Amino acid sequence: MVIADQALATHCLKHISYYRLRAYWYYFEIDPTDGSHLLQGGTTLEQVLSLYDFDRKLRLLINDGIERIEVAARGSWAHYQAMVHGPHGYLDDWHYSNADQFQRNVAQLTDEVERSHDTFIEHYNTKYGDPPFPPVWMVAEVMSFGLLSKFISLLGTRASRQGIARPLGLDERIFTSFLHHLGMVRNVCAHHGRLWNRRLTVTAMLPQNPPELAKSIDAGSPRRIYNTLVIMIYLMRNIAPVSDWGGRVVELLDSHPTGDLSAMGAPQDWRERPVWQSIVAKPDCA
Repeated sequence: MVIADQALATHCLKHISYYRLRAYWYYFEIDPTDGSHLLQGGTTLEQVLSLYDFDRKLRLLINDGIERIEVAARGSWAHYQAMVHGPHGYLDDWHYSNADQFQRNVAQLTDEVERSHDTFIEHYNTKYGDPPFPPVWMVAEVMSFGLLSKFISLLGTRASRQGIARPLGLDERIFTSFLHHLGMVRNVCAHHGRLWNRRLTVTAMLPQNPPELAKSIDAGSPRRIYNTLVIMIYLMRNIAPVSDWGGRVVELLDSHPTGDLSAMGAPQDWRERPVWQSIVAKPDCA
């Protein structure tokens, strides 16, 4: 590797670490499979750092989008449950397809509510206390994203799941699968893991409808982050229609230091696919 600035290299090894950066110069190896670890001629530390910085910005941007999708999912779940089943109907086990799993979900919810120090939870416990669990619109604010996903996917009828998923713009099968997938992606972002070329362990069901979405994904790369971005952009149009999040994704992809997006699962013609074509730059006020 060409090290033009020894001080910069020393600083990066101290504050980023050799092992963490190693994952990014792996891309520049001549043959990553032969174990020699020989780099392509002329590979510079600055190239490696540019790729590292791209991945950091990608995590931050995805985390921003997940926040909005998570908030919308919480809101849709709470609204549906309150309007159809009442404030505490979400605790009726007959709504769910597996009684044992439901009890495990309730046990986890108990722990999460008890750990909460939110003022509204403390107020409920002080003033009411019966039923012991707060109403659905309160627990929706304190339960973890993973537990929210479990509550939604465990609902016993398609109509119930559809009542939560449709306002966000997806069929319930795609929506519940994607929530589970996003929970894993969110954990990678939270732990500052490499995302750009990661082989994702929890895959989402790929949509066949609407056609705009189906034509924009890449079925040949189900474990790469490209498809995640496509579905997120589609969801964000319904959740935050005045946001320029999709435009910022395109801007970031265009800034990729090597211009090679294949490790992300992006097809060569990604920019011509319908979801990307629909992106219009807008002021971000959502």
